[in-house]
Amino acid sequence: MEGNILAALALTLLAGLATGIGSLVAYFIPKPDLRYLSLSLGFAAGVMIYVGFVDLFCNSQTILGFTYANIFFLMGLFLIYLLDRAVPHIHMDGQVDSQCNRLYRSGIMTTIGIAIHNLPEGMTVALVSLADLRLGVPVAIAIAIHNIPEGLACSIPLYCATSDRRKSCLFSFAAGMTEPLGAIVAVVLLYPFLSDWLLAAASAMVAGIMVFLCFDELIPIANRYGSEHLTNLGIIAGFAVMMIGLGLMGTF
Repeated sequence: MEGNILAALALTLLAGLATGIGSLVAYFIPKPDLRYLSLSLGFAAGVMIYVGFVDLFCNSQTILGFTYANIFFLMGLFLIYLLDRAVPHIHMDGQVDSQCNRLYRSGIMTTIGIAIHNLPEGMTVALVSLADLRLGVPVAIAIAIHNIPEGLACSIPLYCATSDRRKSCLFSFAAGMTEPLGAIVAVVLLYPFLSDWLLAAASAMVAGIMVFLCFDELIPIANRYGSEHLTNLGIIAGFAVMMIGLGLMGTF
């Protein structure tokens, strides 16, 4: 279990660092074509939806039973919904306002919102990794992919408003670092009480959180970056990869 904890923290750290990578992309590519992210975001959504429904929820249902698994799934949905409503979160649309004097506040609010909503994502990676480390890797990769445009959303308005690339980059990295913080909180609070039943309940809640993030953020943002067709192709590819991946895992 200790090895799984270290691996969970490492995976969450890597996922959080992807937010900073997004800010670097914004600086090294003069005019990044955000439409290319449509396919990758759709792929991330496909991975997370498939893992949430097919693996996490089904496994929790085996241990908890259908009723309790659904209750905890709904609890995860409502938890992330309430957090999303409570946080001053600005959803990214890939557009940069030309009126830079209005962008600084927008960039700060976006960064705060992303930082706070990264907390449950960090908890998600940690709990999934503790339940099954083989699932933690693709989930961390999926979250890392969708963290890259979040870094763009933090850095572009701040850079436009301040012309300070270093400050904008640091803000993006800081927003991403709340993800491993969420993992630490999950481990500290839940590790002493871990059991098969609690992990199954947490898995059902995490499934709800993952599904909400996909439909609330990943898919809408992917559609804005490119096209619905690209997004759907990405989702199908994510499903297919996870079908093959989980099938291969089951043979070992």
